[in-house]
Amino acid sequence: MKRIGNFAALIYLLGIFLSGCTDDCDSRLYYTYLEPVYMTTQEIREAFEFREPVELSFPGKIYLYGDYLFVNEVGKGIHIINNTDKRNPVNIGFVNIPGNYDMAVKGNILFADNYVDLLALDISNTNDVKLVKRLEGVFNDHYHYEFLDQNQEAVVVAYEETDTVWYDNPDCGGVMPPFLRAEGGFVFAGAMNDSAVPNSAPPSSASPTGIGGSMARFAIVNDILYTIGSYNLGVFDITSTSDPVFGNNVEIGWNIETIFPYENNLFIGAQNGMYIYDISEPSAPEFMSTFAHVNSCDPVVVNEDYAFVTLRSGTECDGFTNQLDVIDISNLYNPFLIKTYPMKNPHGLGLDGDALFICEGEWGLKIFNASDVNTITSNQIKHYTEMHSYDVIPFNDNLIMIGRDGLYQYDYSSLENIQLLSHLPISNEIQ
Repeated sequence: MKRIGNFAALIYLLGIFLSGCTDDCDSRLYYTYLEPVYMTTQEIREAFEFREPVELSFPGKIYLYGDYLFVNEVGKGIHIINNTDKRNPVNIGFVNIPGNYDMAVKGNILFADNYVDLLALDISNTNDVKLVKRLEGVFNDHYHYEFLDQNQEAVVVAYEETDTVWYDNPDCGGVMPPFLRAEGGFVFAGAMNDSAVPNSAPPSSASPTGIGGSMARFAIVNDILYTIGSYNLGVFDITSTSDPVFGNNVEIGWNIETIFPYENNLFIGAQNGMYIYDISEPSAPEFMSTFAHVNSCDPVVVNEDYAFVTLRSGTECDGFTNQLDVIDISNLYNPFLIKTYPMKNPHGLGLDGDALFICEGEWGLKIFNASDVNTITSNQIKHYTEMHSYDVIPFNDNLIMIGRDGLYQYDYSSLENIQLLSHLPISNEIQ
């Protein structure tokens, strides 16, 4: 990785005149800015490696496929967990993939992002995962590019906060720092979108695809892989799973976040609303309607009649709302709000029949009977408060939950007597 100070991006003015002198021209100006950290595309592509298992450290998204769980280590790769015995899941390997945040599986091929590239990985032998194809540069619009020394192509992979003190006040004839000499006097490059998996509708036991959580940005429907970028929907033909082919990008709008496929439609969560697309023609998604809401983080799950959307406050979403919205989607061209319920800080959510699971971040996990959408919070079944919860996958009476405390599994075959099956903790050390 390389750090280039000349490209420093100003974030905010920490302090102004701190000197005790009455003359402002004797005062000092304090700035805090972020210095980009670069990784060349060559370094990114050479870093792929299958390794011995490592402990979960900063888990992100989750994906269920058959007897296996795939857990994203945010920005670093994928843990492979044998879940044949749900009371004793076994961590069996780690796929090192810099810039990995999302994944989806069809057949024996796992699709994963690797910063700007899409990888197709053969997982037929989970003890020896192999790369079978790489589509280079298909996620170029997600990241900021630069050309370094010797014209090396590089990606901004992080930003490091740096403080600088400038003694010369530009208002008094001083020299303005070079990185401030942009239009308007300030430079702001912006941070990458690294949002931490979409929640696909539960498949049958014979389904060749898996299930993700509600925070996912990858979803597979039949022979198409859909991916969410900063503002577009990527369409990939995976008829031959080991040979994915990029089709096209469909522009959606800024700040889109999650994707949930249901029947012949895609429900796309964005910071400003929910978008509904028709995929009757899978390779050419067609816009149907939008349900707008206040600016906020927004995962969504649906059933035949309703969409359940959580809105939460957070710096990446610039919102202050924490609530559950229930939206009538009986007419997909005219979705409308049925009910809003206040929440603490809702993240991911899951739906299985009448059981609604909502992750409340540091406030734990809540489980509701949602058979009557007008009385959901009056029908709370359980509230687990002893852990942090980020996202869930409910399937076949087994609830898989991920959070900062690790991976939890619950048996909810009896909603009145939910049982903890296992807990795979995180390590206190960064891998």
